[in-house]
Amino acid sequence: MKIICVDDHDLVREGIVLQITQQRSDFQVVGEAGSVEEAIEVISTTPCDVVLLDVHLPGGNGGGGVEVIKRIQHQLASPPKFLALSVSDAADDVVAVVRAG
Repeated sequence: MKIICVDDHDLVREGIVLQITQQRSDFQVVGEAGSVEEAIEVISTTPCDVVLLDVHLPGGNGGGGVEVIKRIQHQLASPPKFLALSVSDAADDVVAVVRAG
């Protein structure tokens, strides 16, 4: 499985990537990003199966992870699956991400 990891905190992203690569030899991290713009770029240009996506990201039009999902779904004929990552327990965050896809 090819995975892209998107989180604006370098240490968190590094930890996620390390856990993925140490736990499963059949999982490959093929890209990383730390902002909306970086995420759009790497997801648009790097084939992957899954994007681990932080809900709160800097950049873009203030939409964070939701903006990434919406833009990618409009750009790619076969977008990857998105798995939202967040420490937020705010209902608005969860609902917005679910509605975005």
